[in-house]
Amino acid sequence: MSSLALLEQMSTYSTEMVDAARANDWDRLSRLEKQVASLRDRLGVEEALAFPGRQKRMSEDERQKKMALIRRILDDDKEVRVHTEPWMDNVRQLLSGGTRERNVRKAYGEPDQS
Repeated sequence: MSSLALLEQMSTYSTEMVDAARANDWDRLSRLEKQVASLRDRLGVEEALAFPGRQKRMSEDERQKKMALIRRILDDDKEVRVHTEPWMDNVRQLLSGGTRERNVRKAYGEPDQS
């Protein structure tokens, strides 16, 4: 698969990630993120193997398409973070509250229930 085709597939998945994040479908978002990561890794390997020790000269059209795809992927990533960061903040608060409660109990013992 060419690097352009890999980027196109990554872009498709990143758009689906936006939809999953908007729907709070964290399982689907996680699966899609793994697929994007796999393609990203593959992209790096394929480009390194295709042109060891030298830069490939790409056409201006291919360069423009790649740039547009990368921008779209980055924009999608930004949109996903808009939806995931507040959720992650809530999880952090929940977890830190539990830690705080455990620390208080450890320091002062269990409250007297009588």
